[in-house]
Order: sequence, then C-alpha cells, then structure tokens
Amino acid sequence: MITLTGEDGPDALKDDIEAIGRVSAVGSMLKAICERTSMGYAAVARVTDNTWTACAVHDDIGFGLEVGGQLDLKTTLCFESREARESIVIDDFGNDPRYCGHHTARIYNLQSYISVPIVLSNGRYFGNLCAIDPRPHYLSDVRTVCMFEAYAKLIALELELEENRSASATALSHARETAELREQFIAVLGHDLRNPLTAVHSIAEYLSIKGGTTEITQLGLRLKAVAGRMAGLIDDVMDFARGRLGAGLGAHIAPVPDLGKLLRDIVSEAKAGHPGLMIEDSIAIEGTVHCDSVRMQQLLSNLLGNAITHGAADLPITVNGKVEAGKLIIAVKNGGDVIAPEDIRKVFEPYWRPADQPRGGGLGLGLFICKQIVQAHNGDLQVSSSLADGTCFTAIIPVRQV
Repeated sequence: MITLTGEDGPDALKDDIEAIGRVSAVGSMLKAICERTSMGYAAVARVTDNTWTACAVHDDIGFGLEVGGQLDLKTTLCFESREARESIVIDDFGNDPRYCGHHTARIYNLQSYISVPIVLSNGRYFGNLCAIDPRPHYLSDVRTVCMFEAYAKLIALELELEENRSASATALSHARETAELREQFIAVLGHDLRNPLTAVHSIAEYLSIKGGTTEITQLGLRLKAVAGRMAGLIDDVMDFARGRLGAGLGAHIAPVPDLGKLLRDIVSEAKAGHPGLMIEDSIAIEGTVHCDSVRMQQLLSNLLGNAITHGAADLPITVNGKVEAGKLIIAVKNGGDVIAPEDIRKVFEPYWRPADQPRGGGLGLGLFICKQIVQAHNGDLQVSSSLADGTCFTAIIPVRQV
C-alpha cells in the first residue's frame, strides 16, 4: 500500500519503502546511473513535508546511508527540488553560480549533485531520484538529465501500477469477505427464518381446520396466506442472493415429460386466486422438454404475478406455451399501461419499479429472477410493450439442453 499523502509516520514510510522494493528495476536503474555518470551514490528518496527517507540505494563510496535511513530534510537539496517541483543539477558546487557555498555541499562534503522529482500522473509527489559524489562530474549534459527524468517517470509509473495492484488485492479480499457474508446471509434466510415461519404456518393450518368458530377459522386462513407470502419473499431474496451475488441461479435440468400439465397447474392456481380476472391459456407442449420443472413453474408464476399486478383488470391476461423449431416458448401478455421505451431495459433489474408505481407489493425481484431462470436454461427472456398489442414477456429456451 502506497501512502503518497505526505504522511511520515513509521508505518506509512515502511509501506513506501516496501512499494519501491517491489519495483524490481529500481536496483538496476541506480546501478546504471552510477556507471553512466561515475557518481558514487544514487538513491530513490521518499520526500514528505518533514522527512527524507532512503527507499533504495546504490553506494560505491561508503556514504553510509542505507535503505530506511533518514536525513534532515532541510539539509538536502531535495527539499528545494520538492518545493519548486523542478530538477536540480550541479556539476561542481564550487563553481556553480547559484549553489556555490550551499550548506548541503558543506554538510555532506559534496561536489556534484543531481535530484529529479518523482511525481505521479495525478500530481501526487512521491520523492526524488538523486545522485551525489564528493568529486565534480559533468551532469548537466542533456543526455544525462534526460536519463534521470526518464527513470523518474518510469518509477512513478511503476508506483502507480503497484498502487493499482494493491487496490486490486484489497478489492479481492473484500470480495472474499462479501462471499462469506453472502453464504451466512443465505444460511439465515434458509434456516433461521424458515424454521419460525414453518411454525407460524402450522399454527395457521391448525386454526383454519379446527378453529371452532368462523371468526377463528378466517383468522387462520388469513394467517396462512400471510405465511405463504412471507415464504415467497424469502424464496425471492434467496434466489436474488444466489443469482446476483453468487455464480448465477442454479437449475437442475432433467427430462420432463409432462411440462404442459405442470404449467397449466400454475395457471389454474392463478385463476383460483383471482376469480375476478380473465386469465386465458393455450398451453400445448407435447413430448419431453429438458428443463428444471420447478424453476419453469416459478418462471410462469412470476410472469403471471407481474401481469396480474400491472395489467388492466378489465382486459384479459393470456398465457401461451408451445414447442417450435426446437425451442420452448412461454409467453404471458396483459393489457393496460405501456412500459415506456426508456424503461424496457430496466425491467429485469432487481428492485426496479416505474417511478409512477406506488411502493408496496413485492420486493421488485420477480422479473430479475425470471431472467436468471431463463439464462440458467441457456435461453432468452424478451419483453415488448405497445398500446395496440399490450405488454408481453416471452421466454425462449432450447428444448434439449447441451
């Protein structure tokens, strides 16, 4: 982890030293600098508001400052280079018109000096690439300065790549933690919530059968319906957790010889639960279809529930099911308000609702789960909506899964 914030505490500086240490080319750069210029000591320094810390060194003259070693910042010319954000190049302190007699040369017994800022692309200042020697050397040559500046840019680039790698590693760690929390979440839904709900459903069943009075029987039936609705919500959230947070919704695909009957059962349940609505079906599925029969029933149930919720009460809901050209086609259509063109692509998003729809009802996961079910069967779920033809959701699934 690279701090790059001006922090100079032990932990922050340790991170910065380690970041430079992971840039394998730095050692070769410093060695090349000393060989090309005959300078005796080269270093990459982390320069903050208050400290100068050696992060990498190449020492041929026994200067004695090793990795992790620090200098009083204001005794170095890196301080001035940082303030100006400019390179400082001195061939010979004794003959330099600006730096002749400078305290840095006196304190460290130097004659030649070069320091180039290491600045990241976003403007953050890391430190300096510098070299020193007790003898004068010709450093102001254009090729030498360009070499230092190119190395400084390369180090900055490597530091940014290292920071991105660290961020990716952190994100991966968080993803693993999220996966563990997801599993715990699913376990809570699957066990800790279902167990008490089963008890509530059992009590409701008992009251509805043996309540003794009409009022208690009705309360039992109402409680049973509420428990069933809660179980449905739990199923939706668990499917969402598996589909959105996991590796996709699971499907146990097997040969199903009576899929048409299973789908007609779902339509019959919808008709019984909504006797005031016109629900028409034409399901003619012959032969064996390779699918997850439970998921297919869930698919149709969710599509019907969506049509019942959003369709016009005085217009029919139609359900069609057939096998054509090796594809299983299930379509549910309702009349009523048209889905706006800009909302068509959003209808399969979890928790999404039209802006004009009041809150309440379900969690807004039904169509998302439908999409996941169809995708788990290597199929496609399409939607069309117009005033003339109504709103139609069509699932197209291969009859034989490969």
